[in-house]
Amino acid sequence: MTDIKTVAERDRSSVLHPFTQLKDFATGKIGDPTIVTDGRGVSIKDAEGRSYIDGFAGLYCVNVGYGRTEVAEAIARQAYKLAYYHTYAAHTTEELATLSDRLVRMAPGAPSKVFYGLSGSDANETQAKLVWYYNNLRGQPRRKKIISRERGYHGCSVISGSMTGMSFYHDHMDLPFPGILHTGSPHHYWGAEPGETEDSFSRRRAAELEQLILREGPETIGAFIAEPVLGTGGITPPPTGYWREIQTVLRRYDVLLIADEVICGFGRTGADFGSILYGMEPDLVTVAKGLTSGYMPLSAAIVGQRVYNVMEEAADRVGAFSHGYTYSGHPIAAAAANAVLDIFEKEELTNRAKTVGSHFQKRLKERFAQLEIVGEVRGVGLLGAIEFVADRQTKRRFDPQIKVGARISKAARDRGLIARAMPHGDILGFAPPLIVSEPEIDEMIDLAYRATKQVMDELAKESQTT
Repeated sequence: MTDIKTVAERDRSSVLHPFTQLKDFATGKIGDPTIVTDGRGVSIKDAEGRSYIDGFAGLYCVNVGYGRTEVAEAIARQAYKLAYYHTYAAHTTEELATLSDRLVRMAPGAPSKVFYGLSGSDANETQAKLVWYYNNLRGQPRRKKIISRERGYHGCSVISGSMTGMSFYHDHMDLPFPGILHTGSPHHYWGAEPGETEDSFSRRRAAELEQLILREGPETIGAFIAEPVLGTGGITPPPTGYWREIQTVLRRYDVLLIADEVICGFGRTGADFGSILYGMEPDLVTVAKGLTSGYMPLSAAIVGQRVYNVMEEAADRVGAFSHGYTYSGHPIAAAAANAVLDIFEKEELTNRAKTVGSHFQKRLKERFAQLEIVGEVRGVGLLGAIEFVADRQTKRRFDPQIKVGARISKAARDRGLIARAMPHGDILGFAPPLIVSEPEIDEMIDLAYRATKQVMDELAKESQTT
């Protein structure tokens, strides 16, 4: 490997890093970039030889773990055989046809066809176009508005970034785009009124959605997009009854449901898809991340029968389906996805996420629920979060300038654990690879606990000096 300092200097002078304070990085205030060199199982290693348990599976994506030679070999075989061909005008490859058949058979709802991209963002961009296309073809051209939720995450491109319900993704970017609306977050801890049960809260959120639809005009609403479990917005499972109540409203007004399964799909929640766990019946499904476990860029917009039927019936009238990318259905990415799904099935990773996830949820609550700075411990399967507050009784938040979540995340990293400081509050998030063992879970929890206690001691000392 080239000298570490040279790599860092090249990176600093040429790479525009996502979600990085650009001036602090350019001037060296936040130090050199972490040069990741190796990964095995649930751990990664950097160029200085430090090893970290990756408690976030990259960005929720490395479900089968690092260093899976089966996937690397599948990629190599396809690259030697046929590195690339497009999918325009009905061209395909064996890997792509196999993958598409698998996805149609396993996806929730009533899936019919699969369209491919490279990221969850572009897949949700495709979903928006499909909503508009579908409604145009069926003679309802006013049904263009798409409703998302506050704190929902659906990507960073123009429309998917507009769907994302967090203002810092919009600031200075001229987002959200007109026609994208937002309704309330399904987070009972922060959103409930005093004494309100989860069921009552769910009914109120559904009533608010209905009021929004009626205010805008049902004839203008095309779709509702949502993650089964809020991801980047705080790793928040839905309250009891939420999806039942929401779907009742959507059916009443003929509004399509887009299930964003980018994080929840392929076992993460302890079910093959979050939609299955929560009884969702989506018309369109978005997948990425776990589809290839991050080994290759690949996303998919899975089109339900209801939508596809309208598209096919209109084909003689409108001509070819005019949407696609150079790399749609890339053969190497399809080969990687098939190899990952082989592992997913052979090692029964959904069941593993359910059983090991149960241990994870139990240990997370045991160690953190009673700490005086912890407001809520939540999660499902191998998704978990700890939310920190200054006062448990009043739910008073910490001053954002104190950066409690970020400090705990850094303290954990210093101990060899990557746990994410979530971007919408003082929240520490976990989403380890689905191959994680119970002893590795215990080690993760212990490292996170010690990091939290360190910051608690620091806060106590700081309060004594002010």
